[in-house]
Amino acid sequence: MIENAKTVNFVGAGPGAPDLITVRGSELLKTADLVVYAGSLVNPEILEICRDDCTIMDSASMSLEEQVSAMAVSAETGSSVVRLHTGDPSLYGAVAEQKRLLEERGIEVRFVPGVSSLQATAAALGIQYTVPGETQTLICTRRGGRTPVPERESLDKLAAHGSTIVLFLTAGQVKEATDELIEGGLDPETPAACVYRASWDDEIILRSDLSWLAEAMRERGIDHQALIVIGKCLDPGETSSLLYDSGFSHRFREGSL
Repeated sequence: MIENAKTVNFVGAGPGAPDLITVRGSELLKTADLVVYAGSLVNPEILEICRDDCTIMDSASMSLEEQVSAMAVSAETGSSVVRLHTGDPSLYGAVAEQKRLLEERGIEVRFVPGVSSLQATAAALGIQYTVPGETQTLICTRRGGRTPVPERESLDKLAAHGSTIVLFLTAGQVKEATDELIEGGLDPETPAACVYRASWDDEIILRSDLSWLAEAMRERGIDHQALIVIGKCLDPGETSSLLYDSGFSHRFREGSL
């Protein structure tokens, strides 16, 4: 395949730990001429992969237009450009507008997936989000704030599903969020947890129930960079999947239902 000289690679940096970036993402960083990274979220140790002569720009103080311009100008000269996002770019990555503006300038945009804090949080808690016989649905959402959330996706409405809920970008509003979930019908004793900076060296794990989670987080001073998990997945009991049941047949194993 002939590479387009005018390309920007959007790379998921992973949740924090430097060794959780993908091999593909790491290889792109090694050869990059320009890296624009989310300085407030990406672990700076990951940037040690870059060449000494690589230009590295922190996007924290840059506007959308400034970011796009820097990437486009570099790509237009044939330079290798990486836009480094925390976690996986597809979850709350604010990448759609960057992609659109770059493509309007004739720049090809490619995405390299990363390990999300969603997976890192599950790993830290030692859980799976789906529970046989309880829920096969995972809702990833946030509470509305400066960035609004559609009314049809308000937490009290989502609570009615009884599914596993993971809240992004809500640590600073945890009391309001838990109150709304309880108002929506969740039992105040529903298992709940918070993982602060999953996979980082200063990771903090809190387990509680829904009614006490806000207080537990307040006591530890956690109001940002944390995921909140609510649901039976945190206390699944002795539920078991049918997949490995001796009586469950599929095309790779004979058996009977």
